[in-house]
Amino acid sequence: MVDRLVNSEANEKRIGHVQACFGSSGQNLIAPGRVLVGEGVLTKLCRKKPKPRQFFLFNDLLVYGSIVMNKKKYSTQHILPLEDVRLKSVEDDGNLRNGWQIISASKSFTVYAATATEKSEWMAHINKCISDLLAKSGKKPATELSPVWVPDSEAPLCMLCKKTKFTALNRRHHCRKCGKVVCGPCSAKKFLLPQQSLKPQRVCNDCYEQLSSGQMSAQGKNPADGKRHLANSINYDRDDSSEDESSDGEDGEEGPSNIDPVEDEHPTFYEGNYK
Repeated sequence: MVDRLVNSEANEKRIGHVQACFGSSGQNLIAPGRVLVGEGVLTKLCRKKPKPRQFFLFNDLLVYGSIVMNKKKYSTQHILPLEDVRLKSVEDDGNLRNGWQIISASKSFTVYAATATEKSEWMAHINKCISDLLAKSGKKPATELSPVWVPDSEAPLCMLCKKTKFTALNRRHHCRKCGKVVCGPCSAKKFLLPQQSLKPQRVCNDCYEQLSSGQMSAQGKNPADGKRHLANSINYDRDDSSEDESSDGEDGEEGPSNIDPVEDEHPTFYEGNYK
């Protein structure tokens, strides 16, 4: 069981190594009761194209970052509290196979494993960590979750007006509430989404109208949930939803251009975990 690893020297060294790989730009990962459950490379479906990312599953957090030197150096650290995470399997689509969505209050996206077996392993371990964490803390699952952004390649036209064709001048924008790809005129307004950012975020005209009229909630029904998720967003998830639409937040994690190629390797789930 995972409890056996809590105070083990091996677990302490593993977490220390992960923290060292992120360097001074990463956050402190050493905490009482924290266990590194597993790690491995997953393909993350970013805004413009799929990219390899190193993922670390702890018993209370999901951490990932860009790979600079495999097993030696990572950048652009992102941390998602597992109590806010939900998983949803996605169907295979051409070369994109063995995928699932990681959905949370502050950020949501799709990842793909190398094989169906690895997908099953990852999902089983993450779901086990989530269920154990919620049972131990007594907290309820998050009710207000961020959308998974529609990839640029799937939207040659604005998904709202169905008229504007995207070009170098007519750039794509993502609604932070529904995740659709929309044109500038269809997303000219902003609305405060407390679980995602301290600042008002770009939303499409449809979502703005529903948010303004109260037909759609900007946060969970429980006011305390909004404060908790906002705190998580500030302290953990460092993807800042940049207003620079050339990067649009997610592709701001490009990292150095001289990245070492990632070897085809299996994920590692440490002995003693969830069997």
